[in-house]
Amino acid sequence: MSSNIDPLFQRLALITGEAVLEKLWRTAVLVFGLGGVGSWCAEALVRSGVGRIGIVDCDTVCASNVNRQVQASSRTLGRGKAEALRERLLEINPRCEVAARETIFSRENAANFGIGQADYVIDAIDTMPHKLDLIETAYAAGVCLFSSMGMAQKIDPTRIRTAGIWDTRGCPLARLVRSGLRRRGFAGSFTAVYSDERLPRRDEIAVGNEGAGQQPGGGKIINGSAVTVTASAGMALAALVLRDIINTQQDSNG
Repeated sequence: MSSNIDPLFQRLALITGEAVLEKLWRTAVLVFGLGGVGSWCAEALVRSGVGRIGIVDCDTVCASNVNRQVQASSRTLGRGKAEALRERLLEINPRCEVAARETIFSRENAANFGIGQADYVIDAIDTMPHKLDLIETAYAAGVCLFSSMGMAQKIDPTRIRTAGIWDTRGCPLARLVRSGLRRRGFAGSFTAVYSDERLPRRDEIAVGNEGAGQQPGGGKIINGSAVTVTASAGMALAALVLRDIINTQQDSNG
């Protein structure tokens, strides 16, 4: 093995070869949504040698994030999720270029993120309008998009699947995404990470402005979630990037 290989990534280079590692270092990825899925995806990308990563989330770390979000700990409570994760990623690889944006992605501000300059976009957004906005923007820009569907109310990571968005089955969020895209006249496709596991709903918690559902009294419904599932989905998203780069390199080698 070449002495030019960064020691941080020697074990990966044994699998991928040096050319893939060099390509990973030149790769730019944007990760939108830094919760239980997106935060682990970002960490996996940096640990896999990606040289440039943009991380986007407007929220702050709270105690209920600690069970599943990689940047969430007793030390980071109250800090912005994006900035706390940026600090962690730079501890892993100080040479990586990490840009943190503490804002919401929307159709109105889409031009501010440089999506067309990225090699890959990771969608780990929970809010439906913003999720659909990102999907449309990334697709229109011709950027390779990998999108996470719903990972709440799941306990079995072996039920995580990947498929084109129109071929997903058994995931309520994926069904809503498909319906929303049809209403918008979206005819493209992209790879989705989803789970077909369905658990019976148990206790619900209504607090503040978090969660997926609206209560009559104005609170939001929080769905249960487990790090074993959300982190696995994040790893699956990162693996899609890695595999795509490996396959592209193999194709270029003939």
